[in-house]
Amino acid sequence: MDYTIIKSKKQYQEYCANVMELASKKPTKEIEDKMELIELLIDNWEKNNYETKKKDPIELLKYLMENHNMKGTDLVGILGIQKSAVSQILSYKKGLSKDVIRKLSEYFKMSQEAFNRSYELVSTANRGHITEKMMNNPKELVAA
Repeated sequence: MDYTIIKSKKQYQEYCANVMELASKKPTKEIEDKMELIELLIDNWEKNNYETKKKDPIELLKYLMENHNMKGTDLVGILGIQKSAVSQILSYKKGLSKDVIRKLSEYFKMSQEAFNRSYELVSTANRGHITEKMMNNPKELVAA
């Protein structure tokens, strides 16, 4: 197959599927070269078509999961964490650890900075409280 600049979402999804298929094969120089080329084309398309800088890490993760036809259970194996932890991460109840950020960036072939951004967590202890919105905002501590 000849690879060209990605020009459609369908072509993007096909290339993502090709990378996953190649990754499941026994690595050879030819396969590694193909994967590298396809990954460059995928990265180029993502940079030109998605504003990842505006997305918080969880929105980005959900988007990537959707485009790779993944479910939360798929992340359990990739990240090496419990299903409940994945659920908490996806529902903004638990933050991304350094290890999780590293594994996500490796798996999705993205820079760690894409996942290493601040975002609001929702505390279940504050759910339903009259000041829930205010209580779930990050606080800055000022030294006296």
